[in-house]
Amino acid sequence: MNYDAIVVGGGHAGCESTYSLANMGLKTLLITGSIDKIAMMPCNPHIGGSAKGIVVREIDALGGIMGKVADKTLLQMKMLNFSKGPAVRSLRAQGDKVAYPKEMQRVLKSHENITILEGMVEDLIIKDNKIEGVKLSTGKEIISKAVILTTGTYMKADILVGDTRTSSGPAGTKPSLFLSDNLKKLGFKILRLKTGTPPRVKRDTIDFSKTKEEPGDDKLYTFSFDNKPFYKVEDQMSCYLTYTTEETHKIIRDNLNKSSMYGGIKEKLGTGPRYCPSIEDKIVRFKDKERHQLFLEPESVYFDDIYIQGFSTSMPHDVQEKMVHSLPGLEKAEILRYAYAIEYDAIDPKDLYPTLETKIIENLYTAGQINGTSGYEEAACQGLMAGINAGLKILKKEPLILKRDEAYIGVLIDDLITKGVRDPYRLLTSRAEYRLLLRSDNADLRLREYGYKVGLIDEEKYKKLLIKKENINKIIEELKNIKIDGIYAYNYLKRTEVNINDIVDKLSNKYDQLELEQAEIMIKYEGYIKKSIKEAEKMRKLENKKIPDNIDYDKIPNLASEARVKLKEVRPLSFGQAIRISGVNPSDISILSVYMKRYFNEFR
Repeated sequence: MNYDAIVVGGGHAGCESTYSLANMGLKTLLITGSIDKIAMMPCNPHIGGSAKGIVVREIDALGGIMGKVADKTLLQMKMLNFSKGPAVRSLRAQGDKVAYPKEMQRVLKSHENITILEGMVEDLIIKDNKIEGVKLSTGKEIISKAVILTTGTYMKADILVGDTRTSSGPAGTKPSLFLSDNLKKLGFKILRLKTGTPPRVKRDTIDFSKTKEEPGDDKLYTFSFDNKPFYKVEDQMSCYLTYTTEETHKIIRDNLNKSSMYGGIKEKLGTGPRYCPSIEDKIVRFKDKERHQLFLEPESVYFDDIYIQGFSTSMPHDVQEKMVHSLPGLEKAEILRYAYAIEYDAIDPKDLYPTLETKIIENLYTAGQINGTSGYEEAACQGLMAGINAGLKILKKEPLILKRDEAYIGVLIDDLITKGVRDPYRLLTSRAEYRLLLRSDNADLRLREYGYKVGLIDEEKYKKLLIKKENINKIIEELKNIKIDGIYAYNYLKRTEVNINDIVDKLSNKYDQLELEQAEIMIKYEGYIKKSIKEAEKMRKLENKKIPDNIDYDKIPNLASEARVKLKEVRPLSFGQAIRISGVNPSDISILSVYMKRYFNEFR
C-alpha cells in the first residue's frame, strides 16, 4: 500500500508528526522499532519546564497532542517563576512514565488515518533527488509522497558505562545501524552527539526526612487550552530536594578516569549537552561549588522508581553505588537501574530549510534529536512543524514558518538552521529576544489561528478563540471608561499593588478568569509590550528582504573570508537570517546589500 506520508520513529517528534498529518486528512504510516515503546520517556519523567512549558502550550495552540496527553497523565504540576514576570513563567508537569506512552499510543492507534508498523528503516528510496519511500531491514519497500525522519538517539547508538561500549538504543532498545551511513552517502553531514540519564532508586529505601519536600502547586493548571484539569490538588505526588556532598565530589574526582567521558573509553566521543551536563562535568567545571542540587522525582504510580534529576553519569556501577550512598537521604538506597551515557548520530541542521525539509532531498523532512536537539518538548514541536509542512506541501499549499517574535518554536527552528549545533540544543528563555511577546498565557492568541488555517484546529475551538479575543478587548475598553478614586481603572490597574480581581466588580459583564488575567498582563506591561513589538517590526523588515537562492557569494568582493564560508554553508533566505549567522558581521551585511542593489533588479 502507498501512503501520503511515512514517519520514521515513534518518539515525541514522531508522534506529533503522525498526529498532525493524520488530522490534515493524509494517510500516514508510522514505522517504529517497537510499538509498545511509542512515546517512551527514557530519561526525565517530566513535561515542560523553563521555556519548554511554553513550547508545550504552543504545540497545543497549533493543534498538537503533547499537552493534552500530559494533562491526562501527570503526577504533579507547577508554574515555574510565578513570582517573576509573565515572560518567564512556564508550566512543568511531573509525568507518569507508564501512563503517558499508554495514552499516546491509544490516541494514535484509534485514528482512522494512522497505520503503525513495527520495523527498522535502513535506507531511503530516492529518484532525481526526491523522496519516494523507504526500505526496511527485511528488504520491503514502502512508497510515499513525503518521509519524516524522527530517529531520536537511535542512529548508531551506543550505551556507555565506565570503559564499556554497547551497541544499543535507550533503555536496551534496538539501535538503527545503517540509516546514518546511507544519509552520509546522500551528502548529509553527520554529527556525533551524546547525552545521559541518571540512576533510579527504590522509593522505600530513601530516608525522605533528610530531604526537602517539593509539593505541587495549590492551583490547578493545564497545558491544553481545551482541557479542564484531570487531577485534584491534594492528589499530587511530591518531589524532594537533596544535594551532593563533599564526599560525593571526592568519589567523583577520585574515579574520574573511570567515567566514559573522562578516559574510561579511549576513542574520541561525541559532544555532550552543555545545559544538562553529567554530574562529572558539574564537578569538573564548577570546582568552586560546594554542592549541587538534585531532585528526587517519582516516575509513575505503577512502580516505585525514583529518578535522581541532575545526577546523570557514565561511571561504572560500583562507583555509582558509592556516589548514590553519599547523598543525604540515600545512604541506604537500592539502585534499581544504573545510569548510562548514550552516543548517537545526528545530522547538521544547517542542511534544513525553515520548514524542516532537507535541502539535499526534496520531500524529506527531519525532526527531533536527529537535528541535534535535546528534550521531549524540543523534539515534539519540531515533529509538529515537520508534519504540518510536509502535509501542506503534499496538499500543494503554502508552508507555515513561525517567526522569532511569534513563537519559541520559531526561535528554536531558526537557531538550528542558522547557527547549527555543536552540542545537543536546549531551548532557554534567554534565546528569545521577544520573550515578553512569547508568554505561556497567550500562546493560543498567538498561534491558534495558524492551527485553524492548516486544518488542525476545528471550527468550535476557533470560535472560542474569537470570543476570548473579543472579551479581552471588551475588558480593556471597559477599564478605560471606569473611574476609581478619580482616575481611570485602566491606569489604576498599572499600580504594582493592584490586580484585576481587586476591581473586577466594577465591570458590567462577567468574564472568565483567564480572560481577566490576560487583560491585566496586557495593561500592566503595555509599555514593554509596545517596545518589543516595535523591535520585532524592525526585524520583520529584514526578514522580508529576501536573498536569492542562486546568489554566488564567491563573486561578492570584499566579503570577509569567514562570512563568505558561513553564507555559503547556511545560504540564508533573508537578511534577517543572514544577520543571525555567527561570523557574519554588520560590515558583511552592508557589502551584501550593496552587491544585491547593483546586480538584482528587485533591490534597486
